[in-house]
Amino acid sequence: MRTGFGFDAHQLVENVTFTLGGVVISHHRGAEGHSDADTLIHAICDALLGAANLGDIGLHFPDTDQTLKGIDSKILLKKTVQMIAQKGYKIVNIDSTICLQLPKLRPYIPQMQEALSSVMSIPVEDISIKATTTEKLGFIGREEGVSAYAVVLIEKV
Repeated sequence: MRTGFGFDAHQLVENVTFTLGGVVISHHRGAEGHSDADTLIHAICDALLGAANLGDIGLHFPDTDQTLKGIDSKILLKKTVQMIAQKGYKIVNIDSTICLQLPKLRPYIPQMQEALSSVMSIPVEDISIKATTTEKLGFIGREEGVSAYAVVLIEKV
């Protein structure tokens, strides 16, 4: 068994679709990035890649690759799961936290779990997603950005 840790952060900007955990979030701002900037999925990808000692998301999906411009991060997650499977690993569980001042995410969490479960082919019960604020501190508290953390456990098949 191996553990992995992932982190990601993106700036929030006006007039951009806000996607987290594979779900579109209703908000006047969205995360800016080379792909769809799904902060949660990026953190999970980094955690999975790290657990399998495969580097990080930037190594496999660089922001200099124009074929990845605007890509749905669920595709990146699917490819990441395939990479760890090629090394003989399967996902045991994921624990994640999204840091965002607004909007409140609790209503979206079951949808995120379902979306991620479908992409990774693991049970919803093995995907923990929590949401918190920073009590108005820092770039998250000022509603300038979003961050996410993920810890994964993988095991050899």
